[in-house]
Amino acid sequence: MKKVTKTMIIRRNAIAGACLAAGLSFSMQASAASDSSDDVKKALITAVEAKAKQAQVMNDMIFSFGELGFQETETSKYLTDILRQNGFTIEQGISGIPTAWMATWGSGEPVIALGSDIDGIPKASQKPGVAYHDPLIKGAPGHGEGHNSGSVVNIIAALAVKEHMQKNGLSGTIKIWPGVAEEQLGTKAYYVRDGYFKDVDAVLFSHVSNTFATHWGGGYGNGLVSVQYNFYGESAHSAGSPWRGRSALDAVELMEVGMGYRREHLRLSQRTHSIIVDGGDQPNVVPPVASRWYFFRETDYPHIKSLWQIGDNLAKGAALMTNTTWDSTVLGSAWPMHMNKAMAEDAYENIKRVGMPQWSKEDIALAKALQENIGAEPEGLKTEISELTDPPDLKKNTGGGSDDIGDISWQVPTITLRYPANIPNLPGHNWSNAVAMATPIAHKGVVAGAKAQALNLYDLLTDDKLLDAAWDYYKNVQTKDQQYTPLLREQDQPAIHLNEGIMNEFRDKMKSYYYNPDKYDTYLEQLDITYPTVKQAD
Repeated sequence: MKKVTKTMIIRRNAIAGACLAAGLSFSMQASAASDSSDDVKKALITAVEAKAKQAQVMNDMIFSFGELGFQETETSKYLTDILRQNGFTIEQGISGIPTAWMATWGSGEPVIALGSDIDGIPKASQKPGVAYHDPLIKGAPGHGEGHNSGSVVNIIAALAVKEHMQKNGLSGTIKIWPGVAEEQLGTKAYYVRDGYFKDVDAVLFSHVSNTFATHWGGGYGNGLVSVQYNFYGESAHSAGSPWRGRSALDAVELMEVGMGYRREHLRLSQRTHSIIVDGGDQPNVVPPVASRWYFFRETDYPHIKSLWQIGDNLAKGAALMTNTTWDSTVLGSAWPMHMNKAMAEDAYENIKRVGMPQWSKEDIALAKALQENIGAEPEGLKTEISELTDPPDLKKNTGGGSDDIGDISWQVPTITLRYPANIPNLPGHNWSNAVAMATPIAHKGVVAGAKAQALNLYDLLTDDKLLDAAWDYYKNVQTKDQQYTPLLREQDQPAIHLNEGIMNEFRDKMKSYYYNPDKYDTYLEQLDITYPTVKQAD
């Protein structure tokens, strides 16, 4: 179990002393503590509800920035300004990443860290509240997953708990951090490598969803390593003297041909996909340099490493066939996730206490219209929380998506809160996933998520037995037979250049659409969008 700290002993002794002085029996102590906790949780829910307007403004503001990974300059400045104004100290540029930071408030133990992702999706610009494809700026990025909302959940929750701690003289430290470039799986492994979770007692992560849920254990999705293969040849005139050239693009294409054939003989759980990053400049010049970027996804560390080795072997073969040379760059990595059972069970009780938002007929109309528009089942919005179930059989894991919160989950007990701020049956990483994210659907979902997260944070700050149980699971179940081995190599550094060109192309155009809460109540009002807009005008 986790080491019992001096702060924990002092707090336990103080509680015991107060109870003995009052002449209370053990059973009466337990009953009083339960009643007190229930009253505190009701007060925290009320405190979060009182911050609903602040949550809406923050959510809509970040949505309007629409920034891609490693380029979240406006988003990071906005969030850190709010945190500074509320007494947090900020360590800027952690792990050498300009848009990454660690915010800290309080003192003593326990230390609880809250995180969520902040980056957007390429070509996902979309008018909110409009149930068909209607970009604000054609080709621009946007929040086509909903990462504009998670930091709002955490900050609103933290501010409510912070006020309670100040009022009642409670010790403990709250940390808040952003998942920069999560879509590139680009940063959390560096946070881990650089020791930012070394002294943290528990991590509460939040992620947008269309339901209200948490989970525990492993077997959900894949881990991955993100590798760019660079080939080097020799240029020549493509018509005048092609025999003098050595095409790096040929190597890129041959590598993918090899991968295409190899896929037939890989496990069902793998997910290997790629794009050409650099395919040359123009047809009449033999490309001397070309690059292809791969995600190698698998269910566990050994199989990720094996898939990566296959990629290296294919690169060697492609280089031999084309008389070129090659090297590779790691652009990101993510360990398979493993979430904490004790923390998840506690969080599930808090989710049940909060319950799903009450959707309006307008909310449901938008959801059904969008679902019909993209050819999905028009079920509307979910009205019941998801059950807390046992984890899937690891042997039957057929793979899926990834999140680099996995690396953090292998350093410290961690859970993910999934809060109901988006619409079901959407494809993900798509313009349609942005439709709800600056509407009442997102506003209600964020507030619901913040209520549950505030209760989760309060429990971890005040319940030593919960922390003990979390660390017992972490040490005696999760890491009993498996230890974390970084996928990052010693020479790897954050790929802070990613998306710079895209944001340079669109940022000035996007600035004219930034939300102005001093002038407009909501972003929908600023854009003059009737909610919901379900049909295109003739």
